[in-house]
Amino acid sequence: MTTKNNLMLPRRSTILGAAALAAGAAVPARAQLTIDMTRPTFEPVPIAIVDFPGDRVGAQIAEVIRNDLQNCGLFRSIAPSAFIQRDVDANSAPRFPDWRSIGAAGLVVGQVQSGGGNIKVDFRLWDVVVGQQATGLSFNSQPGNWRRLAHIIADAIYKRVTGEDGYFDTRVAYVSESGPANARVKRIAIMDQDGANNRYITDGRTIALTPRFSPTLQEIVYMAYGEDRGPPRVYLQSVDSSRRELLGNFPGMSFAPRFSPDGTKVVMSISADGNSDLYEMNVRGRALRRLTNTPAIDTSPCYSNDGSQIVFNSDRGGSQQLYVMGAGGGGERRISFGEGRYATPVWSPRGDFIAFTKIGAGGFGIGVMRTDGSGERMLASGFLVEGPTWAPNGRVLMFFRGNPSSGGRAGSVGLFQIDITGRFERQVPTPGDASDPAWSPLIPQ
Repeated sequence: MTTKNNLMLPRRSTILGAAALAAGAAVPARAQLTIDMTRPTFEPVPIAIVDFPGDRVGAQIAEVIRNDLQNCGLFRSIAPSAFIQRDVDANSAPRFPDWRSIGAAGLVVGQVQSGGGNIKVDFRLWDVVVGQQATGLSFNSQPGNWRRLAHIIADAIYKRVTGEDGYFDTRVAYVSESGPANARVKRIAIMDQDGANNRYITDGRTIALTPRFSPTLQEIVYMAYGEDRGPPRVYLQSVDSSRRELLGNFPGMSFAPRFSPDGTKVVMSISADGNSDLYEMNVRGRALRRLTNTPAIDTSPCYSNDGSQIVFNSDRGGSQQLYVMGAGGGGERRISFGEGRYATPVWSPRGDFIAFTKIGAGGFGIGVMRTDGSGERMLASGFLVEGPTWAPNGRVLMFFRGNPSSGGRAGSVGLFQIDITGRFERQVPTPGDASDPAWSPLIPQ
């Protein structure tokens, strides 16, 4: 039995331990419980998820798992009303013919036990087709962590079926918008990737924009205007406290800050004397280094997944296009050549794609291209779609979509997810209008 101890949670909560549940005999060929993510098309895996007995949170855990898997587009959750076997014991093999008859390829069962101020949550994923356990885990944690445990279980199922890491145990920072168009209040908010546990980390007295997580998830870097509506400045904000610090007083307006993959630097655009160039700042030493020096507007920089390169947009060629250069500056090369203007590029955590916003005569779109500019394809389009951000597994994007008002101007805005095939799009629930999302890495365990 493999055991992982001291799995750390945010806000000083701790999962006390996670252990693999013994699977018994070796698992045969995976049959329909496996998705080949390299294939261009595949059918969602039909999966049955039974409410976990033993504690009132058991049904809630099962419901979160159902929603995570169903919403990613790779699974089809079978309605509990279709279940034939009702008395499923988490410690015994299920009646496989009952589950095959309703078309299930996978079956998730579990149980919750309380004691000593903690809960113990066990789960098993059964491969119904071959009649064997596929995976299983046991957790000990504080009762308040039940929702996060559900996301971790969904990630374990996702990985077993696809062979790739999941993304459900993550957070999203975004700009919460409220108020009339001429007096918009914009605050930085954080929530779980499914919209739960929403909270605000700025108070709305200043306009806050472009939040981006540090690799450790402990800090967010963002841009905000001062209370006197002066030039925007870049701030570092602690995720779990009210501590905020000014990153630096720059000679002009600063925009679009983003962390390096190792969290030691922030790259941003600084505008002075009508010109906008890219700069890199050491987060702790505050040393500032200029990376570009042209008469053009260079902005929206983003490091590659390994930190060796930066993608950005620039109008140095006459129109707004995407360029890639070394992380230390120099060697700029253009990678976008399509019609329209390109903006807000962001490098995939896998290192294989760059996502971007594209603006043309027909409106806005969210697209991806390979890092050399080849293979461009659009995933979403509309009146206003902008600001892509990658899930940590590089398989899903989040962005914001604006709807036109009756006067043809931007109306309500909300967050959406779409997978890199462009087939599965869904809206992410937020308490109000929301824009400019930033997806966190997986929460450390």
